[in-house]
Amino acid sequence: MSTTENQNAATPASVRSYLMDLQHRITSAIAEVDSSEFVVDHWEKPKGEKLQGNGITKILENGPVFERAGCGFSHVTGPKLPPSATQHRPELSGAPFEAMGVSLVFHPRNPYVPTVHMNVRMLAAKAEDGREVCWFGGGMDLTPFYGFEEDARHFHRTCKEALAPFGDDKYPRFKKWCDEYFFLKHRREARGVGGVFFDDFSELGQDRSFEMLKSVGDAFIGAYMPIVASRKDTSYTQRERDFQLYRRGRYVEFNLVWDRGTHFGLQSGGRTESILLSMPPLASWSYQSVPQAGSAESALYTRFLPPQDWV
Repeated sequence: MSTTENQNAATPASVRSYLMDLQHRITSAIAEVDSSEFVVDHWEKPKGEKLQGNGITKILENGPVFERAGCGFSHVTGPKLPPSATQHRPELSGAPFEAMGVSLVFHPRNPYVPTVHMNVRMLAAKAEDGREVCWFGGGMDLTPFYGFEEDARHFHRTCKEALAPFGDDKYPRFKKWCDEYFFLKHRREARGVGGVFFDDFSELGQDRSFEMLKSVGDAFIGAYMPIVASRKDTSYTQRERDFQLYRRGRYVEFNLVWDRGTHFGLQSGGRTESILLSMPPLASWSYQSVPQAGSAESALYTRFLPPQDWV
């Protein structure tokens, strides 16, 4: 078997190698545009805990472009899958598992630059009959405070192009999944303008599903960094900053109340600091805040948050 074939096979070693390289490429791009360095935290789970494994958490804080940018790689094994991972696979309830992934959330300083989230991961478990079941998940989504149609269209177009080699059904299906998943049910409100999201995915076979995962991960820099470049120097006032902090509160609500990844990490005994690196450094809540009709703030709710076709 050639080196290329080895890299394309969805073995734990090849998936780990790819994920660590992806983390390096993305954080290098962010460090360059921010002219700042990430703090790199290599960690290992202490013996005796439920989860065993290691990871690398990279965090940049108080930069001129990014107020907080966190990107974590983790690779853990555990004796028992938590409930958040088996709601669609009840036959694996309580099975031992192996999980690895890269997850990031970038919170920009300028209110005109959107927050972004991306995650790619593999989960493997052993069924009672000895079968090893492997599946993939991930995606990316964009959360603007002030919406721009060209930004939403660019982000979605890039996602669509990344998925095109794997079937015409993938983008519309994963786009709809993203719209439905990143939705604050208690607010009846989308978190942002969406993107793509998939989970429990193995229908293309293990190796081809891994190829799809890589295509999504590799598309992230091209999807997000041009938006950062075009918006990071836009002038803003305290009004825009206050609205940004208010909308960040919605981000906190979603991650703590609804996000399966957060629940998986906390339920399985994961590393709390790394799990919560997605939290913004500052956020605010206001009682029954309603934007002025016709304002740019109001347009976020009326024009950008309702799910729609961007490409």
